[in-house]
Amino acid sequence: MDKDRLTRLAKNPNLIEGIHNYCDRWCERCAFTAKCLNYAIHQEEFPGADSRDTSNSEYWTRLAGFFHEMVQMVREDAAERGINVDAIDKEILAEDKEITARAENHPCCEDSREYARTVNAWFDSAGDLFSDKKDELTSAALMDLPGGDPVAAAQALNDAVDVIRWYQHQIYVKLIRAVRGMMRDSADIEYMPDDSNGSAKVALVGMDRSIGAWGILYDAFDERHDEILDVLVSLDRLRKKTERYFPEARCFVRPGLDETGQSSE
Repeated sequence: MDKDRLTRLAKNPNLIEGIHNYCDRWCERCAFTAKCLNYAIHQEEFPGADSRDTSNSEYWTRLAGFFHEMVQMVREDAAERGINVDAIDKEILAEDKEITARAENHPCCEDSREYARTVNAWFDSAGDLFSDKKDELTSAALMDLPGGDPVAAAQALNDAVDVIRWYQHQIYVKLIRAVRGMMRDSADIEYMPDDSNGSAKVALVGMDRSIGAWGILYDAFDERHDEILDVLVSLDRLRKKTERYFPEARCFVRPGLDETGQSSE
């Protein structure tokens, strides 16, 4: 993508500036894709279903080319401003590395990594559980018994699994970004002074939705109540801990997503 094409996309008056900075990247379930520059760029660069298939080598080839073009555009823009992007301050790099190490050891980040491992372990042990539930719901659908909706129940389970898996690792990614921002001097993040709260809010939204999804699994699998309850308790503790370290996160207004009066039309 050249600079002219990017400029053309960015000038769309219907776009909400910065909406992509604090979203959960779940474009398939987003009502605001028509107002998102990131989505517009992605559609322009990957117009067909095959080109968006991550198992297709074409996707990775196009993605590598896109990143190369973006780097070149940044270099050209920096050169026009008299900035040498190759003259990186080694002290800044060392400081950034030290901040990252500290952030990884932050209680919120440690707990979110542990949560991601717990999710993997639970699903690794639940293969037969879902197979049995599928058979149960299929039989119920064939018998067409009154008072139940096995098709809706199956869809709810699928959605719950999708939600848990989508946010499983993203919670950690957003929390470490939030913690890194909190640890930096304010002068280092003047371009986005409230970034840590915004990132923490995305993590909290992921926790909220994950807790709801685990609740659906809790209702569906009586034999796993104790295990699922343990997951729910640990995730709720992480949520409360995050709210304690980032008391302003819930109040953060994400562009478009939290603003009143915004329409996805």
